[in-house]
Parts: sequence; C-alpha cells; structure tokens
Amino acid sequence: EIVRGESEEASNGVNLMEFSDEILLHILSYVPCTDLVLNVRRTCRKLATLCLDKSLTHTVLLQKDYKVNKDKVKQLMRDIGKEIYQLNMAGCYWLPSSTIDHVTRCKNLVKLNLSGCHVTSLRLSKMLSTLQHLRSLAIDVNPGFDASQLSSECKATLSRVSELKQTLYTPSYGVVPCCTSLEKLLLYFEILDRSREGFMLSGQLMVGESNVPHYQNLRVFYARLAPGYVNQEVVRLYLAVLSDRTPENLHAFLISAPGSFAETGATKNLLDSMARNVRLDALQLPKAWINGSGLLQHLKFNNPFYFSFSRCTLSGGHLIQRVINGGKDLKSLTSLNLSGCVHCLAPESLFRKAEDDIDSSILENLVVSCCNLRHLNLSAAHHHSSESIGNHLCQLLSRLKHLLSLALPVCSITDIAANVEKPPTASNLVPQTFGRKVRIGIQTYPRNFADQANQKIESSVFWALMGSLRFLETLEIIGSSFSSAMPRNEPAIRNSLPPCVRAQSVGDSEVAAISQLTYLQSLTLAQLPNILTGSGLINIGLQCQHLRTLSLANLGMMGKVVYMSALMDMLKHCKCLRDLRLEQPYFCAGAQFFQALSHCSSLQRLCIVSRSGTLQSDAVMSFMANCLEVIMCHMFMGESLTVCKNLQQSIVRSFQADRPALNVVIFPLLHEDLTEVIRDVPMRHLDEITLFKSRVAEEPPNLWW
Repeated sequence: EIVRGESEEASNGVNLMEFSDEILLHILSYVPCTDLVLNVRRTCRKLATLCLDKSLTHTVLLQKDYKVNKDKVKQLMRDIGKEIYQLNMAGCYWLPSSTIDHVTRCKNLVKLNLSGCHVTSLRLSKMLSTLQHLRSLAIDVNPGFDASQLSSECKATLSRVSELKQTLYTPSYGVVPCCTSLEKLLLYFEILDRSREGFMLSGQLMVGESNVPHYQNLRVFYARLAPGYVNQEVVRLYLAVLSDRTPENLHAFLISAPGSFAETGATKNLLDSMARNVRLDALQLPKAWINGSGLLQHLKFNNPFYFSFSRCTLSGGHLIQRVINGGKDLKSLTSLNLSGCVHCLAPESLFRKAEDDIDSSILENLVVSCCNLRHLNLSAAHHHSSESIGNHLCQLLSRLKHLLSLALPVCSITDIAANVEKPPTASNLVPQTFGRKVRIGIQTYPRNFADQANQKIESSVFWALMGSLRFLETLEIIGSSFSSAMPRNEPAIRNSLPPCVRAQSVGDSEVAAISQLTYLQSLTLAQLPNILTGSGLINIGLQCQHLRTLSLANLGMMGKVVYMSALMDMLKHCKCLRDLRLEQPYFCAGAQFFQALSHCSSLQRLCIVSRSGTLQSDAVMSFMANCLEVIMCHMFMGESLTVCKNLQQSIVRSFQADRPALNVVIFPLLHEDLTEVIRDVPMRHLDEITLFKSRVAEEPPNLWW
C-alpha cells in the first residue's frame, strides 16, 4: 500500500519515500512485525533496509497479531531470529505447540512471553537449553507438566532467569525451584476444583516436586487466584517458604484472592516478618488478612506506587491514619484500588450503614495527599455525597489532573442539588424492572451534541468532572449492586439486585457528559437505571473517536432494550472499536443490529450476554463475512442448544481457515453445562472481555511487559 500510494501522492507533489529515515521508522513502528519482514520489506530497496532496522526488530510483539500462523512465525524466525531480543507471543492459543520449536533460532533472547501458548515440558526444555541470555520468562503450567524432564542445560538457563510469570492450571511448582536468581515472581492460579470427569482435585503437589522455591533475591511477589479452594491450598505452599525467611529486598507483595482466604499461622508469621524487616512500595492482601488487624499500623513503606484494599472493611479513619500517614509519603502513589471498600470514605465503620453519606474531609485528604494518582478505583460501594456545597465527590476528584483511569459507582455521580430542586417526573417513577410494552414511534432523542447539552445543565458536578479530566483514557461507571449474569465457576445468575436509590436519576444526560473525554479508549457502563433512549451514546460515538473497548450492561429498564436505536447510531461512528461487550436481558441480535455493527471496521471481539435474548443466524453469518477482523464471537443467549450449536459450527466451518485465531462460543446462558463450556475459552478472551469485572487499578501499572 505504501508503494501504491506513491503514484497517487506524486500528482500532489508528495512522495512518502522522500521522508527522512527517522519519520519512516516511526511510521513503520505501527506496522506488525510479521508484515514488515514478510511483506513491506519486499517492496523496494529503501524499505528493505528500514524494515530490518534494530529499532523494529529488537522487540517482536505477536500477542495480538491474530493473523499470524505457524508458517509466518517460522519464516519470521528464520529471517530475523538473531536480531530479536524480546519476543511476546502471549495468548497465541491458536498456534500449534510445534511453533515453539522455531524460537530456538532467537539465540539472543532476553525476554520471552509464552503465556497462553501450548508448551510441553519436553519442548520447553529443548527451547530453553539454547537461550543462554534469557532473563525474563512467562509460561503456562498445564496438567502433565513434569519438571524431571527438564535437561541440565535448561535448568542452567532457568538459574539465570530473574523474572518469571507462571500461570498454573494444575497443582505444581512449575519451574520456580529451578529459578535460583528470581527477583520478580508473578503467579496466576487457574486450577479448577473438579476435573472434567467430576472428580475433586487436591491441592497437593505432584510426586517428585519436593524442591522448594528460592526467594532470597526476591523483590516482587504477586499472586492472583481464581475462585476455588485448590488455588488457595497451592498458593499456601508457595508462601510457606516466604514465611521461613522473608527476602530483605522485597518491596512489592501482592495477593489478589476472591472470596474468603483465611489467615493461617504461617501467613501471620510472614506478615509479622515483613513488618519488621522490609519497606514496601506496593501492597495488596486478601481482605481477611487486613480486616480487624493492626497490620497496616506496623508495615513500613518506602515510596509506594500501588495500594489495593479491594473488598476490605477498612474505614476512612484507618486509611488516613495508617496508610496515608497525613500525606507525608504518598506523592509517589500512582495507583489506588478501593473497590468494594464500603467504609473507606467514612471515619468509622462500626455503627455506619453502607448507604450513609461519606465524610468529604477524608476524600479531600486523600486527594491532597495522593495528588499524582493516575489510576483510581472506587467502585462496588455506596459513596453518597452530602448536600454541602463544594464537597461533592465529583468536585473533589476533579483536582486529580493526572488521572488516566477511573472507576466509580453510579450513585456517586448523582447531583444532589439538582435532585432536590426538581420534582420526580413520570420517567423517574417507572419501576426499573419488567415494564409494559410501549409503542415505538419517531425517535425523540437529540441527534447532536448541542441538543443534548441544551437538555442538561452543564453545571452538574459530573459534567464538570468529565470536563476537568480531559486526558482520561479508561472510565467505568458501575452500579454498586450490579452483578453479572455471566458465571466463572458457578451457574449463571438468574436474579440481580435493584439499583441504589441514589442512582435512580442517573441516565442519558450523564452518559452524554462522558463525550467530553476526547482521548477515551475504554468505557464501561453498568446498571444505569434512568437510561430512557440512550441518546448520550450517540454523543460518545461522535466525540470519542479513540474508543477501542466498550462494555454496556443492564442499562434502563430490564424488560426491554430501550437504547437499541441509539446504540446502532453510535456504532456507525466507532471506527476504532475493537472490543464490544453487551449484557442486557431480552437483547435482540438481529439484522439491523449487525448491520450497524458492521460499520465498526476494526472490531475484533464481540461478546453478548442476554437472558431470554434472541439472535438471527443469517444476520450473524452476514456480519462475520463483512467484518474480516473479527476473531472472537461469544454469545450466551436464550436460544435453544440446537440453534446455538448449528450457528457455532457454521461460523467455524466458514471462517476458521482464513482466521486462524477464530474462537466461537454460542451457548444458552442458563444451560447447566455452561461452566464446562467456559473452561475451554482461551484465558486471554475470558479475562479481558467475556467475564465482567472492574479492571481499573486491578494490578500495579507495568507489572509485566
């Protein structure tokens, strides 16, 4: 395309090849490496030289190059293997395990990410035996992994690895005991409690895995657990070594565990040792380890950049006294996760109800002390502002000018003064459940930004907040009582809790305010009860031209999709949209919807979750044929199992050959075998889009490259 454009540009006096090498290298840096090496460099002599420049071949990223296949990887390694120092193949689930054999050509590799790739212990041994310069490694440990099959050369390479990321699908130490120089260890526990045959699994390690990890040089320890008791059993085995001797250089200790993860004598000894011997820069602990303990009072911090107290009963008083410490040491904090901390903005939690007003002085202290925050999560709690002028949560947060990502509960953005002044309208009194059918006539929502602005007083606190956070890239507005119908390891949720009373007035005008975020890339809206037409979505489609990820769930009344027309108008403007997730009961995925969605020329992943929802098979097939970039189609609807299976088979049969990464799951949402289907979804898709969750400040920034 570059060369073909020369003739067109020549008539205008502009020739791309006349640009300086520096400019051309910058342009080429946006082209996938496989295209550079296998296609672009064959067009002319100048590009042949530039495409092999070290700045373009030093780091090769294949993790979201969904068009790459085994033959392309083989040719790529053959052409530039010796020039590659960093190779990221994370999530390339579609590549056969034999593809890994070609990595041995990259003799100078320093960093290698194979998370989500199929790698046996024998293949891993053969590959690592040749990578003597490797210092950073990410792999999966699947059932059947046997550390005794690793050769002495492989173990020698592992002994020099200082950074290891390991995703466990079976109880095992993996390669950790071989990594005697570890400084950073990231562990992801995805072990299921039951086998496919229904047998209960044990958290005991496999026979022959008596070797213990070496943590003496460890600086970062991170563990993320999926639901299940087996994951808890296995992580305790990893922690047992830490409790015996805490590394002196440990500066980040993070454990993310859902549900209840009880503290034991060993973990208590570990925390006591940490309080005595280390100064931390990043901290995340299970809620049971923090609740009711004086741990935070004794831990010492150096220059903290990340705190997560998700789901803890930490009160605002304790937060100020024990963590913020009067603002003396928190200028370095860039990421803070307080999701589910229902009392974190109140002085005490003993006699307080979760719905009571927040203490604005605590939030103000937090904002002043942590003035450099870039990522803040306050979701999954009722943060109700009082009627005091100038002390609304949105007004205080507007001072955080460096914010890049923000998660808030719906009830926190309510403009109290506006609600007091205006009497409830008929639309406010409509129950947010299953409403009666209404006649569909001429659309009454405004067609442009100016009309919407005229309907909403732009002096509202949320409108002002959005106007002050001009560089925000990620925004999540999630109902404090919202829970997704999409399960992880349990049946689909059939009933949802009603929205907070304070959230009843949040609707189209608040959504329109979001359109001020010119640089917005990711948007999540869940359980906004007063959505009447969805008109604000059109404003977002027009103004937020960088939007790449959109997730909408339970907007407006639950009995019908009131925002469908506006959504279809919005999608026509979303040229950069790559990921779309929709969760709404009674959603009709028909011809009109898919025709509008076909305007999203960059779309790669689609997920629809709809109890009692319907779909038109012909419309889905036509959409897949028109949108050539789509490689993931997940639909969990109300259709029969036969309809779902036939459509899934048709999509795979028609498009798998041209789209090697194609992953299709179409299944009844309330079917008893849904959890079995979910376990086969590639972790990349499951974690990033299929399962609903708040992702702001979920992990420390730049945890892994």
